[in-house]
Amino acid sequence: MPLRFTARSALPYNTEFRMFELETALSLAHDTSPGPDGITYNMLRHLNTTSLSHLLFLFNRIWKEQKYPSQWHEAIVIPILKPGKDPSNPLHYSPIALTSCLCKTLERTVNARLVFELEKQGCISPLQSGFRRGRSTFDNLVLLETQIRNAFVRRNHLVSIFFNIEKHTTVLGDMAYFRYFLTLVLREIYLFF
Repeated sequence: MPLRFTARSALPYNTEFRMFELETALSLAHDTSPGPDGITYNMLRHLNTTSLSHLLFLFNRIWKEQKYPSQWHEAIVIPILKPGKDPSNPLHYSPIALTSCLCKTLERTVNARLVFELEKQGCISPLQSGFRRGRSTFDNLVLLETQIRNAFVRRNHLVSIFFNIEKHTTVLGDMAYFRYFLTLVLREIYLFF
């Protein structure tokens, strides 16, 4: 399956992968269950140098030719019952998709490059903590607590809005509705104060 992206190949994030990138991706992988191909991370970590070179060649070929193996789109889906929920209700299950460890290794390698580039270029908001190395969503809670305490000391108002979007999908229609709703809420709060 073609990847279909266009960019200058001379950019650092478009160059061929190097062995240390592959080795780093494998060292960071947790021992999870394999996907439909049956290949585990443990198998990949025990490859000899020659086999790792062949794997690196495969990843670079995928990267260069922009052709993603269609088998990597397959997954084994296992439903996991949420704690304390009724097993007869299908909505009480969380689907776990077991995908190819080879695919996830390539994705991890690409992701490391992209995150490095985005961080270097300052493209990620300093307020975003989730999914960032060395940060957690706890950081946002600490920031909120600090703002609450500062507002209290200064005898100011502080407005916080929390949304539970657990069951919403992020398709364009939902996002457009969410932005519209947020605009209405913020306007009402502004008029109130």
